[in-house]
Amino acid sequence: MSTTDPLAALGALPGAADSVDSVRKAVDRVYGHRIMRRRSNEITSEAALRGARGSAALSGADWALEEVRRRSDFSGDGEARTLGAALRLTAEAGQLLSIWRQSPLRVLARLHLVAAAEADASAGRPRLADEPVDEPVDEPLVELPVPDADEVAGRLEGLSELIIAGSEAPALVTAAVVHGELLSLRPFGSHNGLVARAAERIVLVGSGLDPKSVCPAEAGHAELGRAAYVAALDGYASGTPEGMAAWIAHCGRAVELGVRESTAVCEALQRGAA
Repeated sequence: MSTTDPLAALGALPGAADSVDSVRKAVDRVYGHRIMRRRSNEITSEAALRGARGSAALSGADWALEEVRRRSDFSGDGEARTLGAALRLTAEAGQLLSIWRQSPLRVLARLHLVAAAEADASAGRPRLADEPVDEPVDEPLVELPVPDADEVAGRLEGLSELIIAGSEAPALVTAAVVHGELLSLRPFGSHNGLVARAAERIVLVGSGLDPKSVCPAEAGHAELGRAAYVAALDGYASGTPEGMAAWIAHCGRAVELGVRESTAVCEALQRGAA
């Protein structure tokens, strides 16, 4: 594509533009709900919990929402640790919004450090040439070839430059590209899926599309299912206009389903207040 703003060009792809418009209308509707004017903090907290649960489900820890709500100790088996990592990332993402546009690589390193919660040398930095991706602790169903460390470094730098330079692309497109690129690259030794979805959240919130963080796309991705998630990611990795548009549309549907979750919470709170 001959443009100085490749992200904006992606937003003009057939199908992607429709997704952008649909998402914007859905987000506007939930922000216009009467409960949002009085109890938005409660909606934000509930969206964070549901988003973390959804992200963990895609990484193989598919627990019921009430079990996640009930538990306070996530230091047990692998699934519990995955949920703990997702919850920590959701809490941390809101603290990194101001840094993202200036230093996205620093934010990604911080997200991985928070997810890993370990003192080993690989936590908080991209993997080196001789370091594998720990698949059982990563996205179990992503079967794309793992790029080597040199390719990872180059593509991360390119992504960082795009973000720092800014773009006229809609927030949904930027968020989808950040998410897809990180999940395709798997730049860290572990927790790449969780980090990719946390970065998507940061873009959606920091862009102003979802400033109160009440539209948990992670919950939507989980509802759409792991098979659909992987199929859409394959489209992104193909690099074709059709594949990219399909991935953006998939991310758009996930945001809309996140909106539906929070709308249901608003309706429940409204019934309780009536």
